[in-house]
Formats: sequence, C-alpha cells, structure tokens
Amino acid sequence: MANPSRYRQWFSAAVSSPSRLQVTRRLRHLPDRLPRKLLTLGAALAVAAAALYLRPAQAAPASGDPVWVGVSGPVTGQNAQYGLQWKRGFELALDDINGDGGIKGHPLSLDFQDSQSDPRQAVAIAQKFVGDPRILVELGDFSSPASMAASPIYQRGKLIQFGFTNSHPDFTKGGDYMWSTSISQAEEQPLLADFVVRQLGLKRVAVLYLNTDWGRTSKDLFTKAAEQYGAKVVAAEGYQPDEKDYRSTLVRVRDARPDSLVLISYAPDGAQIVRQAHQAGVTLPTIGASSLYSPKFLELGGAAAEGVHLDSNFFPNDPRPEVQRFVTRYRAKYQQEPDAFAARAYDALWVTATVLREFGTSREAARKGFAQVKDAPSIVFGKVAFDPQTRRVAQAKNVHLIVKQGHFVVWQGDASKVAAK
Repeated sequence: MANPSRYRQWFSAAVSSPSRLQVTRRLRHLPDRLPRKLLTLGAALAVAAAALYLRPAQAAPASGDPVWVGVSGPVTGQNAQYGLQWKRGFELALDDINGDGGIKGHPLSLDFQDSQSDPRQAVAIAQKFVGDPRILVELGDFSSPASMAASPIYQRGKLIQFGFTNSHPDFTKGGDYMWSTSISQAEEQPLLADFVVRQLGLKRVAVLYLNTDWGRTSKDLFTKAAEQYGAKVVAAEGYQPDEKDYRSTLVRVRDARPDSLVLISYAPDGAQIVRQAHQAGVTLPTIGASSLYSPKFLELGGAAAEGVHLDSNFFPNDPRPEVQRFVTRYRAKYQQEPDAFAARAYDALWVTATVLREFGTSREAARKGFAQVKDAPSIVFGKVAFDPQTRRVAQAKNVHLIVKQGHFVVWQGDASKVAAK
C-alpha cells in the first residue's frame, strides 16, 4: 500500500507550483467558455511566492494507461455555470494528482458526460457508466433530483455514486454506494433558520423556493425550524425551474407583509428574483441558501444582489495555507474568484484519488475505501472522513456571508441594520 502520509503532506503544498507539473488531462466534452489570458503580474508573483513553500519530493509524473472516473453533470442547460466551476476545480486537482504520480503511477482521467442535471439524462449516463468496467467511481450529478433518479442503477451496478453537491437528506439513503461531502439540508436548513430568526431577529418570513423535490424538502425543513425558533412563515411560494417572471409571486409575497425574504434557489433564478423584487419595490432583508454562492449570482443580480445574506462552507478569504494556494492558482488561471462548487469539485477528486491510492483500483476496493478513509485532504473541511451511518462528511460547518459592493464578504454580525432595512 502506498504511504498515505506523503500524499496528505504533499496536498497542502502541491498547489504552490502548478507551472512545473506535467500532467495528462482528459476532460472530454468540456470546452472552456472563457478565453485564455496571460497571467497578470500580480498573479504571477503570487504563484511564484506560493512556490517557495517547502514540500517533499514528488513522484514522477503519471504515465501509462489511465484510471478512469466518470462525471455526470451539467455542461449545457440552465445549470451549466455549475458544471463550468466543476470543470475548473477538476482541472486543478488533476494537475496536482497526476503531477505527483497519479494513481500508483497511472494518470487519473475523467469521462465527463453532460446530463444538463436532468434526471432522465442522469439515468442514461448511469447506465453507460455502470456498463463500462473502466469506470471505478462516479461523481455527480449536480442536483439531488438528478442524482437520486440514477441512484438505483449505481446501487445495482455496485458503482460508487459520489454526489458531492447533493444535499437532499434522502440521497445517501439510496444504498451503501451513495456518498456525499455536501451538508444535508436536514442540517443546513435549521442553521439557516437559526441565522434568520435568532441572529438577524426576523419574525415574519416569506419563502420562495424552487419547486423540485430538493426545494420542497428544504422549504419544509426551514419552515419547521423557523417556527420552532419563534418566527412565522407568512408566505411560501414555489416556482418552476424554467420560470422567468416572478412578479405575480412577489406581489403575493408583498401582500403577506413579511419582514424578510428567504430564497431556496439556485444562483440564476435567485438573481432574477432579487432583480425583479428590486424593480417592484419589494425591499426586504433577503437571505439565501448556500446554493446562491456563485459568481453568477453577482453577475446576474447586479446592484439588486447588494445586501443579500447567504451561507457557504467555502470562502476564498479563509486564511488556511492550502486554501490560499488553491485560490491563488485559480485566480491566476481563470481571472476569477473560485466559488464553493469549484472547491467542492477539487476536493471530490482529491478524496477519490486518496481512496484509489490507498485501497485499490477496483469498484469493490473503492466502496471499502469510502467507508474506511480517514483524514483525506480537503480545502473545504480541512480533512475528510465519512460518518459510516449517514455516508456524509463528518463535522461540516458554514460561514455567514453578505454581498457588499459587488463581492461576497464575511458578515460582521450587525443584526440591527438588517432588521431596520
């Protein structure tokens, strides 16, 4: 068995020198949507400075036949921006993993299939991956409904389904091949309710939620917790995934006389809601689920996104060295701040690589590895181990953010200004 400590020690320093890594990257079906640009002087200096960190000697770059992992996720469609963030996180992780010997000397490669996060397409991709003996682990899908539609196929095929963004409480209940590093909505929504009611002091809450299984479950969990904490949900309005006009919904919200608006939304629809609310004069303190944390929310929301609160379990200003190395590389390569979805993708591939390195390159070895892996490296959680009962990451946590001057920043805790808005 390979020495896991060397990989874990290297992980926190590996991101310091991306330009020296020679890698094989096989991200199929994923053209990058942004043009390549020269590094700015500041970014180049930051990368050079990060490269000064001491690190152990690296293994020879990976070569030979690849070890394959399948990815089911949105490359096109309304959730394509999340697939783009995944792609970027995967690219940086592949640089690191393959530059340090890959999987026992073999390069790690991805077969990324475009599901559009549609349950029907996710099922078809699951059938393809289960039938391909080269695929040792599957990552995805992006949305819980798409993943859960495909779960029975992965369970019957004895192929790990690593739904690293799937927060629906029932996702990991689909079988012992379903694993996730996402915080369950059963945990996240009570935390969100605590923030809204106990920390911000808001008592009459309106909830707009995406009318999917994920959205309805999240709304129910939030409502139950908020009412337990002493608030009243005065309006709960669902909307369809393809809906574009929220004006009539916002009129009903306004007529309920809430003191706040909670969005259980994805970034594109959440941004449109805050824009249309702003245009309609519905100026309420607005708090969003962690799914809003994306550059797309800032881009599409514009000035209307100012002051919106949300939670995330990743934030680029986290001072931990491994986080700052990742952020430095991401900024240099993509001229943009990384979001939680890029970080989660980076982490997911590192967890997968750690399992395959330590426990073996077969589907059965991967299943045992996910159950037994300890302290897998992570820029989101520090280190990852799974709760064997829930098959979710243990000891997850969130940070409270607010949009300020067009950027996500850590909320400093002044609730009086929020309640008086």
